[in-house]
Amino acid sequence: MLIVGLHLHLHLLHHVHGPAIDYLGVALAAFASWVGVPGPGEPVLIAAGVFAARHKLDISPVLLAAWVGATTGGILGWLIGLKAGRTMLTTRGPFLATRLKAVKRGEQVFKRIEVLAIVLTPSWVAGINRAGAGVYLTTNAVSAALLWAVPIGLAAYYAGPPVLDLVNDEGVVLTAGAVLLIGVPVGIEIVR
Repeated sequence: MLIVGLHLHLHLLHHVHGPAIDYLGVALAAFASWVGVPGPGEPVLIAAGVFAARHKLDISPVLLAAWVGATTGGILGWLIGLKAGRTMLTTRGPFLATRLKAVKRGEQVFKRIEVLAIVLTPSWVAGINRAGAGVYLTTNAVSAALLWAVPIGLAAYYAGPPVLDLVNDEGVVLTAGAVLLIGVPVGIEIVR
């Protein structure tokens, strides 16, 4: 579903810069991140935002791909938590009492502030705590767009290139400094 929807969208846009595989990569990284795999979503989205600022990709499809990937990943993570998470946490084994307390506390938090809890926890935690489908799906889709894809993608688009230019400039200075710092003492030793 994710791949077909993204491919169809990119096919309909005739003036999209960059290969479709780049947009697919953004969607897959966002998907993995929102399922619960730590790490890949934000760095890939930031890199895509910077590439878009450098006119190698278009920012609108980057944001759309990130949103579609994050939303579908969040749904899969929620379903995993809903179907298997609670069973895994409540099964006999080490730290059973602690795990049962965590489940009970999680239920209390989700009952009091469900939307905020959905936003602040991984998707599978919402499933474990039986977040309602209507509330979860809506919160997941809105937060994937308004709290993740759009702000991070646009921040990288607008702020990324100047930051990269600064890092590149500092990199040259730091490299020259390191060469001098190492080269001068080595040179003195060779001369001595």
